[in-house]
Amino acid sequence: MKKTLKVALYILLALVLIVLAYVIYVFAAYYRVEDWQTLSVVQFSVQDHTTGGESALPMEGAPQTGVTYRVSSANVGFGAYSDDYSFFMDGGKESRARSRQAVDENMRGEVSLVKDLSPDFALFQEVDIDGTRSWHIAEDAYLSDVMENSEFNEVFAQNYDSPYLFYPLINPHGANQSGIVTLSRHPISSAVRRSLPIETSVMKLVDLDRCYSVSRIPMENGRELVLYNLHLSAYTSDGTIATEQLKLLLADMQAEYEAGNWCVAGGDFNKDLLGDSVVWFGEADQDYSWAQPIPEGIFDGYDITLVAPLDENDPVPSCRNADSAYHEGQYVLTVDGFMVSKNVAVESARVMDTGFQWSDHNPVKMVFTLQ
Repeated sequence: MKKTLKVALYILLALVLIVLAYVIYVFAAYYRVEDWQTLSVVQFSVQDHTTGGESALPMEGAPQTGVTYRVSSANVGFGAYSDDYSFFMDGGKESRARSRQAVDENMRGEVSLVKDLSPDFALFQEVDIDGTRSWHIAEDAYLSDVMENSEFNEVFAQNYDSPYLFYPLINPHGANQSGIVTLSRHPISSAVRRSLPIETSVMKLVDLDRCYSVSRIPMENGRELVLYNLHLSAYTSDGTIATEQLKLLLADMQAEYEAGNWCVAGGDFNKDLLGDSVVWFGEADQDYSWAQPIPEGIFDGYDITLVAPLDENDPVPSCRNADSAYHEGQYVLTVDGFMVSKNVAVESARVMDTGFQWSDHNPVKMVFTLQ
């Protein structure tokens, strides 16, 4: 009996030491990317293979006032979220893409739709460049298809490089390096990564690092179009964090506007941009509170406007809560959208209806003119 008890105690002690070592590893491996990190601007050329591989069309020149442009934004969900996928952090069961084939199909599907929008500027979020959850596939390689038969600039900003998350215990989420990607048909002169405020508690290990990228595009008149790509916090215990993140972005955009530049921001806000999406999309079969409305009055004093994509005659949500396969009555809302400075005239903004076939986010598109 004593021998059995001793063995049990040794096993228990070993388990405690393993858990302690893992906790130490997670905290030791966690880090935040420095603020104001200079980002590389890479020029690519995609040939038109349908016409025998002819040379790609050259990049467009500097943007001009009075000309209509198109910008898109799509959270690709690290290539995992088919319409029947559920994610453990949303209350579902899965933690990784089901296979390399699933990543390939979902990335190609989402990118193909964005390509059909013919954007001048394309913003992407949750793009893994190396991850357990995405089968170590460099997903940014898929994005060049958006700019088929043209030259373009690409900017990648690392959102986070997470330590190995050993949860769920069966098929754990793993270690993942993910970020946001900006594509532009117009030359980008420089780009930086801005670090957003995050929680300082243990919840930072769940929400990870957060950022937005700033890409500067010289205008024909000597000023600049400043393009922002953002992905704000979702999994926080402190609801004020996302608000503080938004305030930092607003202050940045306001300073650029006052300097005489044009500002366009787009991405995943993880906020209910319509204020109360239930009004447009109906009640959900469960109550969720992770995406709160943007606080009233936060835009007061700024020459910046929120653009929540919506077709009132045919409203389409931009996001679903992936607690189960997509179905009628599931919690849906619009968290993806844009912000523009006062000198940018918005002609339209809408959500593309994919039925969440390739991601838990539908792509959004805005048509605008620089005044």
